[in-house]
This record gives sequence, C-alpha cells and structure tokens, in this order.
Amino acid sequence: MNTIQNPPPAESRQPDSLLGVSQRLPPANLQAEQALLGALLTNNKAYDRVSDFLTGTHFADEINGKIYDAISKHIEEGKLADPVTLRIYFQNTGVLDPVGGTAYLAKLLTSMVGIINAADYGRVIHDAWIRRQLIDIGQDVVNNAFGARPDLDGPDQIAASEEALFRLATEKGQDGGFLSFDRALADAVKIAQHAFDRDGDVVGLTTGLRDLDKKTGGLHPSDLLILAGRPAMGKTALATKIAFSAARSLMVAAREADDDAKPKGSVAIFSLEMSAEQLATRILSEQSSVSGEKIRRGELVQKEFDRFVQVSRELSQLPLHIDDTPAITLSAMRTRCRRLARTKGLSLVVVDYLQLMRPSVGTKADNRVLEISMITQGLKALAKELSVPVIALSQLSRQVESREDKRPMLSDLRESGSIEQDADAVMFVYRDQYYLQQRQPKETSYDSVDKYQTAMEEWQRKMDLAHNRAELILEKQRHGPTGTVNLFFEGEFTRFGDLDMFHDA
Repeated sequence: MNTIQNPPPAESRQPDSLLGVSQRLPPANLQAEQALLGALLTNNKAYDRVSDFLTGTHFADEINGKIYDAISKHIEEGKLADPVTLRIYFQNTGVLDPVGGTAYLAKLLTSMVGIINAADYGRVIHDAWIRRQLIDIGQDVVNNAFGARPDLDGPDQIAASEEALFRLATEKGQDGGFLSFDRALADAVKIAQHAFDRDGDVVGLTTGLRDLDKKTGGLHPSDLLILAGRPAMGKTALATKIAFSAARSLMVAAREADDDAKPKGSVAIFSLEMSAEQLATRILSEQSSVSGEKIRRGELVQKEFDRFVQVSRELSQLPLHIDDTPAITLSAMRTRCRRLARTKGLSLVVVDYLQLMRPSVGTKADNRVLEISMITQGLKALAKELSVPVIALSQLSRQVESREDKRPMLSDLRESGSIEQDADAVMFVYRDQYYLQQRQPKETSYDSVDKYQTAMEEWQRKMDLAHNRAELILEKQRHGPTGTVNLFFEGEFTRFGDLDMFHDA
C-alpha cells in the first residue's frame, strides 16, 4: 500500500531548543519530518511538491532541517540527493553525529510511508512551525506588557505585535535576503507577460485618467508617487479622483466573474486635513454632479437630492476606506495598512498630506527637513513591504509665487529633504486659470481707456484658453517618460477628467 489517510501523529520527543518553562510542549511532528525526508531521499521528484513553501527553518528538529537543506541544495544544483551522494557530505560536516552518524539516513528511508504523501507531510511540518511562531509572538507580547521593553508604550507594543503577526501571515518565514537572479528574471517575465496579455496601455491599477495612464501604465506596486502643488490647485480633488477610480476598477474586476463577488483589494485614504465626511461629500459631489456648496447649504431641489442619495447607495459598495486621524504617526499608519491588507486586501494607499504627518513614536530628528525625510523613507518602505502603490500629497514652498511662471519645479518641494530622492514619480498639479484670475486688469492702473480695454481683451483671451483646464506635470518618473498631461477641471464639482483637445471642453 503506497498511501495513508492521515499524516503521522506527533512524537513525544521535542528538540531541546523548544523546551520551555511551560509544561506544554510546542507543536512538532518529528514523525512527519522523518517521513518526508525519507520520501525525498527515495524519490527526488517529491521535492517539487514542497519546495515552494517549505525550507529547513520550518523543521522542529534542527538536524532534520539541515538534512532537508542539503537535499534541496543538491536537487537545485541538478544533482541526485540520496543516502549515497549525501553520505560523504555529512561525514565531513559532522552534522549527523548527535543522531548516530550517517546511519540516520537509513533510518529515514525506513520511515518513508509513501512518496505521494510528501505534500501532506510538508503542510503538517509547516503548520507546526506557524504554531511555534505564534507561541513566540505571544510570549513576546506578554513579556513586553510586563515591562521587558520599557522603551515601548502601549500603542507601540500593539504596533510591534501586529507587525510580527502580519510578517508571519504574509512571509510565512521567508526572511529577507538575496534573491537568485533566475528567480528575479522569472518574476520580470511574469510581469511582462501580464502586461502583454492586458488590453490597452494600463498595466497597473488605473488612475481613471486616460492620458496619465498612457504615460505611466497605471499605478504599480511598490511605487511611491508624490503629488504636489500650491494651495487651491486641486491636489486633494485629483488624489480623490484617482482613489475613487482605483476602487471602482477593483469592484468592476471582481464583479466580472460574479455579481456578488467581493474585491480582492481595497483603497486606503489617510485624510489628515479633511474629515471623512468632507471627503465623502466631495466624492458624492463629483459623481452626482451636484455642487458641494449646495450640499453644504442644503439648497438642493428634490431631483438633485434624489440623485445624490442614489449615487451614495452605489458608492457605498466600493472598497474605499478613509482614516481621518489628524497628525497620524508613520508607525500608526503602517499598522493600520497592515491590518487592512490582512483583513480586506490592500491595493492603493493615498496620504493627504505629507507635511501633516509625524514620524514614528520614539524617533527624533534635529529639524523638520529630516523628519520629512524619515516619513518619505517610511512611506517608500511601506510601499515595498505591502507591494502597493503609495500616493503622498505634498505642499510646495512659497517661492513659486515669486516667479513670473508659476509652474512648479522639483526645487519647489517644501522641506524637500529626500522627497525627490525616495519618490519613484513626482507630479505637480497646476491651474493657470487660478493665477490669471488674480491678475485681472484694474482700470485705475492704466492712463487711458484704450490701454485698459486692450489689457482686458488680452486677459480675457488667456482666461478663455485656461478655462476648465489643468496641467499635471510629470516631472520625474523612474520607470518611464516625463512630460505634461492636460486635464479637464470643473471647479463647481471639484472634478478632474480627461481633456478632449479637439472638441469644446
């Protein structure tokens, strides 16, 4: 008989390193470990069934783990891994001396129950390892709460615990380290294949803006994007537009296969300046084409109110989450993002805005520039850790106002520090109409009516050209071209959209 119904039961023998003060022994199944090693030594093809999730560190018995690593090394190098080929290796290293030498390899062969069960044994071993990690995390939580780490207050201890749990849930023990070049190449080819199979220009998550997607290919995992501008340029409105479009695309993708399916990801907005209610009102205003000013003043006619309510019902299904905690710390933001990624999935993070954040608790900086640098570095690390794009809004310094041409430049980034350096893309939103309105000619400034009328005609001509138009200046893009994207902007609804250059906006 070559199969068994259930994995072998746990043995009473436990590795010395796991014996603790508790009377209960940490989970381990040494019989399953020996059975798996015996299956691998009998037929190396069984390795394919466990190699994608199991490593030597997952074994409760350290010696069994070293044997597994040796088998893995030989198989990965294209060599045969059996008691004969491994005998000299273990004789030279002395790894098997504590268990009777190379005779232990023969014992493993007799422990083999069936090659077909290798994957089951591997999952039992891995599950026991996860349980041991949970015990370690629990012990750390208890010890820290009793004062083992006096440098951590209560909220910091919660953050540290959630970080450990998130790392365990996502990495499954695969600690950071070198990645072989062939693995990196395989990942690159996979991404290229995904892009090749997709229709259109959008490879990543859509921004909802046609021309921006063409330049960037959408929003890509692990990227930190800075969206900057002077006050009243529409940074929040543009970021909200992108967040809403991304959330809607996640919903549409989920519903293509099943009308009741839930999206696999979600969008998180950290609104440090506006309340969640204000941000929701802005989205509703944009989508229902009802003026935000009318909404706030209650000056809606019945038709507008009905449309407003109907749109709110439709939008309530979107995977969009808003956190309006003021002056949130980087550590708190990281913790909440991990929690959301673990529970509902996470596809995009938007931070409005950078200068209102605080660095992690316990970190100190000599000045505000260094603080901002720490925050941007932390946001980039967050993007890489969770493999999601992060859009951070940023204010620009007032030196923009002193120039004749108000279009922003990289040097205008306020308290820049490492903002430009850490960012994968830097975008500036600019509306010429805003500045032109402030330059309307005054009759008292001219010595004749003709000069005043000429100035007014020129000003009106420029206003007509700038009416309902905005520029998104892509000043830096690490993985693509730079340039300016022309957008449509409707001030009444604080709404950005695609600009049709060949028809009336």
